[in-house]
Amino acid sequence: MGLNLMLGLCDVSCWPHGDSILILQHLTGAVLLMGRCSKTFFCRGSFRSLIFHYFNYYFNFFFFNIFPFSQVMQADAVVLLDVGNMYVPPTWIRPGAAIIYSKPALEKGIALYIVFPINFLYVFSVSDLEISRAQIPKPVDQLAEEIGLLPEELEAYGRSKAKVRLSVLERLQSQPNGKYILVAGITPTPLGEGKSTVTVGLVQALSAHLKLNSFACLRQPSQGPTFGVKGGAAGGGYAQVIPMEEFNLHLTGDIHAITAANNLVAAAIDARMLHEATQSDKALFNRLVPSVNGVRKFSPIQISRLQRLGIRKTDPASLTPEEINAFVRLDLDPSKITWQRVVDTNDRFLRKITVGQASSEKGQIREVWHYSGIKCLLTSAHCLDKPRISMSLFILAAGVKRLFKLGCHGLQSFLNSSHMFLALKLVGQDGFVVTEAGFGADIGMEKFFNIKCRASGLRPSVVVLVATVRALKMHGGGPNVSAGAPLPREYTDENLSLVAGGCCSNLKKQIQIAHLFGVPVVVAVNVFKTDTQAEIDLVCQIAKDCGASDALPCNHWAQGGRGSSELAQAVKEAASKPSDFQFLYNTEMPIVEKIRTIAQRVYGADDIELSPEAKSKTDYYHQQGYGSLPICMAKTHLSLSHMPDKKGAPTGFVLPIRDVRASIGAGFIYPLVGTMSTMPGLPTRPCFYDIDLDPVTEEITGLF
Repeated sequence: MGLNLMLGLCDVSCWPHGDSILILQHLTGAVLLMGRCSKTFFCRGSFRSLIFHYFNYYFNFFFFNIFPFSQVMQADAVVLLDVGNMYVPPTWIRPGAAIIYSKPALEKGIALYIVFPINFLYVFSVSDLEISRAQIPKPVDQLAEEIGLLPEELEAYGRSKAKVRLSVLERLQSQPNGKYILVAGITPTPLGEGKSTVTVGLVQALSAHLKLNSFACLRQPSQGPTFGVKGGAAGGGYAQVIPMEEFNLHLTGDIHAITAANNLVAAAIDARMLHEATQSDKALFNRLVPSVNGVRKFSPIQISRLQRLGIRKTDPASLTPEEINAFVRLDLDPSKITWQRVVDTNDRFLRKITVGQASSEKGQIREVWHYSGIKCLLTSAHCLDKPRISMSLFILAAGVKRLFKLGCHGLQSFLNSSHMFLALKLVGQDGFVVTEAGFGADIGMEKFFNIKCRASGLRPSVVVLVATVRALKMHGGGPNVSAGAPLPREYTDENLSLVAGGCCSNLKKQIQIAHLFGVPVVVAVNVFKTDTQAEIDLVCQIAKDCGASDALPCNHWAQGGRGSSELAQAVKEAASKPSDFQFLYNTEMPIVEKIRTIAQRVYGADDIELSPEAKSKTDYYHQQGYGSLPICMAKTHLSLSHMPDKKGAPTGFVLPIRDVRASIGAGFIYPLVGTMSTMPGLPTRPCFYDIDLDPVTEEITGLF
């Protein structure tokens, strides 16, 4: 079955690309599909034809062709956009063909109208990757110039991405900051509820529609979810980062560089323990300070170590045996080592392993664990050239700026705060910087406020809380949602009772959590095609009844920034009002009390229960002088409690703390709650099954 479409553009000298939409509207006797044309053809004062030819629903493919006027009569439907007083001769149109006179529904972009009988309905789907590749991004050097960066402050990585040097902060230090907006979410389903997409759509709306200087500042995606279940973190639809495959796959290599630096330190620790266990002081000294051409001398870094030990000598021959012993031996206790190897992959078999089993390691066997993702260890970061791991500059689908830095689990490193500072300076006093916190507000937002805001000194103006009808139905008593499985009918059919139950439990609790920190909340309802208007209206009403400053539906996935323009206006209004930001706890409180405060006030637990190992660790960290560090809870993101199957807002539970570990370089203590693992595993059918490389085009395929 073939279907031809004629699209006419009349008297057009410029037709800008912009936000687009893919929606269905039911008309009398027909179905109207509005979409987007990735290529625009202009000819002032004349009529150019674009024919959508041979639409074959059996094979789900289509292509555009340009036809001369003599072939206009082949069209089944002719759409004339903004024809004004132009006369269209009847001889141009095939007898029986439909003629539609219409202005485009969008101020920007091109609307494609496909008309066919009502008894035939086929909706073709376009992947995020196809949408991304249909856009032509602005050259990054031009973008950098437009936002006020100097050429010497930019290090380009091709045409579409670049690094920004941290020296910009010194130049802009007297510039007033813009408004700081945090995007968080309710407790999600395993599918995710679209915080990244909301972040992108909000910035598109602020910039392109409200004409405000705006930046989105997000972390670089981890390979774990990208190749696992959830997918990348570029947003989606017409609210995404482009080119999305470069962003989701490696970006500029920072995560790999940090991984290498971190694992180099881990290898050095194990090697040093081996050498100290198998060599005498003299042998160690001779190898650490070798004689070169008969001369033995300390290196600058060794002199620094001597000074830290209180030894003010520079001649190796002048050291006493006691001083040599102190110099050559770290005397590390294997049971007290918290520095672990990391890998940016979900590899369940690295959760707990034994190292040193080869005979060459001479019995230096110990159990270790790995992390998935980079834990923002500043000591690792300092092993690299800071300007090279500073920030990455990208562009959104609508031409909006975006800065990235690596990080994970809703918590960014100190260096990641640098791109917040830079963005806040670049947008100016009336501008907006939007960032997101991972998982639900109980995890990502709590850490963002108690750890990141404490370290950076920055204070957010508004929390945008993302909710979906799907997740609210789950919290209202709906059946389980599993990645890769079809959604049960409760999620595709209207069910106001389930929606209300989720709103009055989880949504209400997450709003209350944000209010604990004194920050106003605007609820963003991320709309899906199965949501009904009654369900959306109900969510917005209950959200406002629960204390949200406002609550609005968002259609950014389908419409780009235009679909979030009302959200942007609400955020702007909320940010103009004073807030009373406050931390949840004082860092000078004992470690156990800080954990208890989070458990009771944020999660809703009655109390906490520490295992003997966890209690021993908290005592040890206090003795080592780390008791004043903030807390970074490692807990399931699928429930406010430690039990993933407990939805809504559970109460009456005791939170079990299995272990307590420390990331001293990053500056926090992280308790392990329940059975929480720091190394996720791959599912039966991971995302990477569909990802491939086209040997002809050399393009990535199958990436979302």
